[in-house]
Amino acid sequence: MDRIPFGVSRLDSIIGGGAPPGSVVLLAGETGAGAREFLYTSAAINGLAHTDDEQFDLHYGDVDDRAAVPEEIHYVSFTASGDELRREVEYTMDEEIVESALDAVTFADFSQEYFQLSPIPREWYTRRTQTITDLGQGSERRGVLEAVGEHLNRNAANNLVVIDSLTDLTRAPEEHLGWSDVTLLMKGLQKASRAWSGLILVLVNQDALTDVEMGDLMGATDGTIAFEWETGGSERDRVMYVREFRGVLSRLEAEDVIRFETEIHEAGFDISNVRKIR
Repeated sequence: MDRIPFGVSRLDSIIGGGAPPGSVVLLAGETGAGAREFLYTSAAINGLAHTDDEQFDLHYGDVDDRAAVPEEIHYVSFTASGDELRREVEYTMDEEIVESALDAVTFADFSQEYFQLSPIPREWYTRRTQTITDLGQGSERRGVLEAVGEHLNRNAANNLVVIDSLTDLTRAPEEHLGWSDVTLLMKGLQKASRAWSGLILVLVNQDALTDVEMGDLMGATDGTIAFEWETGGSERDRVMYVREFRGVLSRLEAEDVIRFETEIHEAGFDISNVRKIR
């Protein structure tokens, strides 16, 4: 296996089937420009490959000979449950697709670890009723990075993992989680992903970062795909371009591809046009 499909068929066909195994890819977008929809589509279409051959063929087509769909799909969230995320994906994609596709997606909700040191009321985020024993073990609670690390150690090998979203970690109270912790997480992921040979997609809201912070994250990942709004006349269009990506950017440059015009429809995120250097 030389590639793992992103699940966006036209993009995968242009770049030789998908991403190189062992890649950590940053999906960095302006608000509403398509990064989140790309994440949803990647999880759902790869899930569809395991649950419904007919719908997968209709909405994606044939997998490139050099590629293979991931064995499992894992969706990691710091603030939302699987039920909440399922409803969000249904806002983006056709309910019939979502119902079938997400049966193959395993959701991991780390909101308890994320919120536990904050003043937020426990009943807002806890996954189960707390007992006297639980309260007495408060000093032994896992940190959110430790919890995520353990989850990835168990589940990332040969699989697709989507992380929604790094923005939550960047906005955590500094006394609990500093910027250096976030960048070390990304550098650690980049190193570990080589052995895991899967694909990790990390969503971040570019509007929430400084230029320096964005540069730090780009330097700690294998690829960065940017999603932006472009204004021309009275219209606003979503566009996507690859800022950095080992094993992918060189292919796009060889074909003179500079930018993708994108759209969002019932099957999720898609490419509507490819802009080349004229």
